[in-house]
Amino acid sequence: MPDRPLDAVIVGAGHRALTYAAYARSQPQQLRIVGVADCIERRRDLVRAEYALPAERCFATAAELAAVPRFADIAINGTMDHQHVPTSLPLLEAGYHLLLEKPFATGVDEMWQLVEAARRHQRHVSICHVLRYTPFYAAIRQRVAAGVIGDLLNIQAVEHVSYHHMAVGFVRGKWSKESYCQSTMLMAKSCHDLDLIAWMHSGVPAVRVASFGSNLQFRAERAPEGAGSRCLVDCPIEADCQYSARKHYIDHPQRWSFYVWDTIEHINEPTIEDKLESLKGDNPYGRCVWKCDNDVVDHQSVAIEFADGVSATLNMIGGSAKPTRSLHLLGTKGEIQGVMEDSRFVIRHIDPRPGHEFSEEVVDLRQTGDMTGAFGGHGGGDMRLVEDFLKVVRGQAPSLSTTGIEDSVTGHLLGFSADRARRESRVVELEHMMPELAAQL
Repeated sequence: MPDRPLDAVIVGAGHRALTYAAYARSQPQQLRIVGVADCIERRRDLVRAEYALPAERCFATAAELAAVPRFADIAINGTMDHQHVPTSLPLLEAGYHLLLEKPFATGVDEMWQLVEAARRHQRHVSICHVLRYTPFYAAIRQRVAAGVIGDLLNIQAVEHVSYHHMAVGFVRGKWSKESYCQSTMLMAKSCHDLDLIAWMHSGVPAVRVASFGSNLQFRAERAPEGAGSRCLVDCPIEADCQYSARKHYIDHPQRWSFYVWDTIEHINEPTIEDKLESLKGDNPYGRCVWKCDNDVVDHQSVAIEFADGVSATLNMIGGSAKPTRSLHLLGTKGEIQGVMEDSRFVIRHIDPRPGHEFSEEVVDLRQTGDMTGAFGGHGGGDMRLVEDFLKVVRGQAPSLSTTGIEDSVTGHLLGFSADRARRESRVVELEHMMPELAAQL
């Protein structure tokens, strides 16, 4: 690969793709944005202005981009979930390496189709499992790999999705209906956590999955007495409601602004009055959270068994007061437990000496220097992900965190299988969904 910045095109100029593309502003010697493809003209115009792009490098679709001679090294694909595979296939055929947002597919057959295409065209496809790159999870994975807690016995992961994230993404927003985004909440939100479970026990296939969950809270019959259908139009209890659109999106103007105000993007610096009018009109984020058309779960539990007998669980709960991700690993020689948002975890070992029960080492990443290079969202993992992807494309050795597409298969299979188990009220065996699994067993 030439010793120059790698050239990239943005495909789907949404929040995630633009976040990764921002690496070009802080590290211009490593990455340069040279094109964009997006079906929304104003999004194309914004990217064109931001990166001074010529008109001939701005396209309405990924297919249009792929049809012209390749003029960049990589594509940053941040389209919606159901668009990932259809947009990625022509880009791979055109010769682009891909940094692809998760989940990279919405079903098993589609997943294998993309894996096979990456193999056939010999292109690097890295999946945006950014949590692998956070100082918290990377440091834990390094200790697991070093045998600090011996052989794994059990993995316990928990994700508490905040009430405002739940409302904006999975009740009022783009991921609230499977018929639209074609992803379940488990795959749209917690495939990060399923990937982490698979990564912590990398190299060992999962063999069976069970799962339970439902949409329990955000339903019309659970609406407070007297609640209207739109917060700022017909709701007499809006002032006292914890899910008031005014409280979520006006009183917190920067929170989720990229999603909530997309219908008024054409207004340069919209005023409070513009935003209030939007919420009173047809803006979906102005709806009562109990009277939307959402059909995804708001809580789900997953139980997993690996081929070597190791077990794992994931509990995802939407609507928590405080957003947190926690992890507890138990091994034959010790355990590791911590919360990502604290940037801190504890390593414990058995200590049978008189007067003792266990020894404990506290690892505070804010004091160890491990936070270096960690900035941006997802616990500091966003920009580290981009940095690692560029190194892989340049031919450097993959890091422990590298999220190659084939290494992301197990986590996706866990999610697809868990949702099937939940719907069908049974344990799902993974062998029939993974052609290579039978040989490994």
